[in-house]
Amino acid sequence: MVQLTRWQRLGLTTAVGAVLAVGATAIVVQALEGSPEPAKTAQATDAATPAATDDPARVTPTEPAAAVEVEAAPVLSAPVAAQLDYLLAHWQLENYNSAEWGVLGENDCVNFASQAMIVRGWTMDSVWSSPKNGNAYDASAAWRSSTAFMKYIASTGKATALTDQQRDQVKVGDIVQFDWDNTGDRDHTGIVTRVEKVGETITISFAGHTLDSDYRSVDTAITVDHPGGTAYYWSVP
Repeated sequence: MVQLTRWQRLGLTTAVGAVLAVGATAIVVQALEGSPEPAKTAQATDAATPAATDDPARVTPTEPAAAVEVEAAPVLSAPVAAQLDYLLAHWQLENYNSAEWGVLGENDCVNFASQAMIVRGWTMDSVWSSPKNGNAYDASAAWRSSTAFMKYIASTGKATALTDQQRDQVKVGDIVQFDWDNTGDRDHTGIVTRVEKVGETITISFAGHTLDSDYRSVDTAITVDHPGGTAYYWSVP
């Protein structure tokens, strides 16, 4: 076995240490050069920001339209029901009750209205009467003239006068009269056959002769048929 001197052993140790140091350095360099790139951090999303979308914006619902109240028609009394039945049975020319009451040519409106009031329960008197002989010209002036009929009702108090601004008080069976030219007289007479109340709007229809009708509109009569005309009513108790 070869014996190394102390100086030889010291030199060998130094050489081995140097080799080890170089090797370690190489390993470190290799590790640094070959290390992968650090992982990229995922981009954060702002939770408060909604994701973009192609969908159209939602329309905010509007309040539903308020329902319009339609007032129910009142139940008719027996006299008014009989009056209405008579009007609807005899408003057409072919169904005139001329055998009893006659016909006043082209001015039969009050003759027909008077017949309906008899059915309603009114009774004849010396001023308002008809012989019921089939000749309407034998009837009194109040029976066949709109203006005379107006004066008769006013003098007897058989009904209460209403203007067209008091439609809320008009009812089926009431009398409607018209002044087409606003001269103060009455040019046409009918009997109310329908009152419709929808919200704040009141529509009134009537039956009559001359312009034969069962549900003729008051509004049409004073705006289309006779523009500027005025309607009046008699409220019958």
